[in-house]
Amino acid sequence: MIDSFTHTIAFAPLLPHWLLFTLVGLLIAVTAIGLLVRMRGTLLRGLAGAVILLWLSGPQSLKETHRELPETALVIVDQTGSMQVKNRAAIARAAARILGEQGSTGPGLRMVTVRGGQTGGTRLFDALSQAAADIPPEQLAGAILITDGQTRDAPKGIPERLALHDSQGHAVTLPLHVLMTGSGEETDRRLRILQAPPYAIVGKSALIRVQVDDLGPDTQPGASATITLTTDGNPALSVPVHTGEPQDISLPVSHPGETLVGLSVSTLPGEVSTQNNQEILTITGVRDRLRVLLVSGTPNQGERVWRRLLKADPSVDLVHFTILRPPEKDDGTPLSDLALIAFPVEELFQNKIGQFDLIILDGFENRHILPPVYLRNIARFVRKGGGLFLIAGPEFTGPNSLQETAVGDVLPAHVPASPPDLAPTEAAPGVTIRRFRPQLTEEGRRHPVTAELPGAPAPSTSASPDAESANEWGPWYRALHPDDARGQVLMSGPDASPLLVLDHVDKGRVALLLSDQIWLWSRGELGGGPQAELLRRISHWLMKEPDLEEERLEAHISEGTLTVTRHSVSNTASADITLTAPDGTKSTMTLHSVGSGVTTGQMPVTQSGIWTADDGNHRAFAAPVKANPEEFSDLRLTAETVAPVAARTGGTVAWLGDDPGKLSVPPVHYGSSVEALGFPQRHARILTGTSATQLLPAWATLIAVLLLIGAGWYREGRG
Repeated sequence: MIDSFTHTIAFAPLLPHWLLFTLVGLLIAVTAIGLLVRMRGTLLRGLAGAVILLWLSGPQSLKETHRELPETALVIVDQTGSMQVKNRAAIARAAARILGEQGSTGPGLRMVTVRGGQTGGTRLFDALSQAAADIPPEQLAGAILITDGQTRDAPKGIPERLALHDSQGHAVTLPLHVLMTGSGEETDRRLRILQAPPYAIVGKSALIRVQVDDLGPDTQPGASATITLTTDGNPALSVPVHTGEPQDISLPVSHPGETLVGLSVSTLPGEVSTQNNQEILTITGVRDRLRVLLVSGTPNQGERVWRRLLKADPSVDLVHFTILRPPEKDDGTPLSDLALIAFPVEELFQNKIGQFDLIILDGFENRHILPPVYLRNIARFVRKGGGLFLIAGPEFTGPNSLQETAVGDVLPAHVPASPPDLAPTEAAPGVTIRRFRPQLTEEGRRHPVTAELPGAPAPSTSASPDAESANEWGPWYRALHPDDARGQVLMSGPDASPLLVLDHVDKGRVALLLSDQIWLWSRGELGGGPQAELLRRISHWLMKEPDLEEERLEAHISEGTLTVTRHSVSNTASADITLTAPDGTKSTMTLHSVGSGVTTGQMPVTQSGIWTADDGNHRAFAAPVKANPEEFSDLRLTAETVAPVAARTGGTVAWLGDDPGKLSVPPVHYGSSVEALGFPQRHARILTGTSATQLLPAWATLIAVLLLIGAGWYREGRG
């Protein structure tokens, strides 16, 4: 810090300004009159008055002491994601250290490190603006960027913080110097996904639009390249493309749920990195309008429940029929009074049965409504991959029960038939009429359809299925008691008999609810129960919703950690799975139990690309999500973006070289120089003190006035 001194003349009037100026005017007027009438001594008396007025104005000599303020130049050190290519980050750190070790031949340096965020790419000029806000404008000398040139916020003009004004109001532009962390411009090839649908209809193709760009010197658009696609471990598909041109690729979606698509483009010779030569996207396969056929045997309390549930799902097309009068009952009522249209048996169960995803038979009793050929069509529909949900009541034990038809071959349980001579007041042997509360079986606690249903009893109470205090679910009052059951028993009724049974039949699925009183839960009977949620889960399981598969493997990668989770209703599932890295390397992961039917395992991952988890029966795929993808869209070392900004400010661009141990870092100096990072001396200073000395003391004023007045009298007396 250097002190400097300045001397100036100032005035400290002893009278108000208005009075002082009035006296000056009077003095001038009186003197002028005296001169006009040629009065002797007028000029001398006027001078005496002027001396008095000058003394009254308080003339002073001011001495000001100033202290020079230090100037600061910002050094923005880029340490973002693109700087991890090659040894750019190490070069930037070494250059910053060399700048900091230089002598005081220029302004002081303030180091600012930019590490980037999660989105938006590198923003070096935002960092410069924020750092410059802490420095008084008069002390800012300029800035230095140490970077690879990849920044997304380069201004079109001069950066706001570097365009200032001095104390006289003149525009001042501070220099911006750029130090490039390499020895020259580089080339790079990148793959961009221009458009990709997040969802696609299963069985159709998703259209993906991509573009390959070659960036850097000596690259030309239109060059040939090859894009390779892989989906869920299937054989790779190669697609020839031309650089610089959008390309459409059609990708078939074969199953519901997430499909990971890996895309990679062939390498450009000499390119700086292949990190941006590959992309991964997720397309979720969805069904196109699930079609459900609901047939109610007779009007019942559950019809409204079904309609409300299925109509609430916008993806479901519901076709609902209720059998108001069986053929053997003819009371003379015209058919037009019973229904707007006749029951289209042939159309539904012969011509269009294959168009449905799910058939629900609620209390349906086959009183010669469906001929045997149509019943065989229902069984064939299930075996070919359809879903069948049957809600059974007392009609299931009668002589027209579906279990005695071709449909019975695909049902997972059999209930004893009622004797022909059974009195109307007697209960059928397969029907239990008493109060009970539904319970989850051990398998039901593990199965995704019934696992964690709201209000389910704790596992410790499962040994007492009829204990009302052990369960929050409301009671039912009638259930069927099967004599044979196969498949998966998820809920039990009176005496621990099967109540809800699911089964796989060839390619299709069947669900059998052995009670027609689930509607009591929707009425809130003694607390009610999760009726809507249970029916929704059963229906979606029958339509093969991926999240409700009882045996499934899931994998995902977050923050560099691969997590694999297996859901299984079987206790015999292996604890080990095989992992395949993107480069083909295989390893083994051991899963550990974390809950009923759920095991999981974790491991760190470093490779980008699609990872595959395989337990021998199921496979799952996962890929890391790029953090700040804009950061890696262009990995070149280039001055294309920052050099124009530096030129507008009068700064320079220098290339540091490729070896962190042998860098060519220009020195920092005041003034301009081709071989140095020059900064202007702004001579900012602060006032530290002042002292005042009177230029016209009172005694000197008195002597001068007396002499002038005496001279005036003398001059007048001689006349």
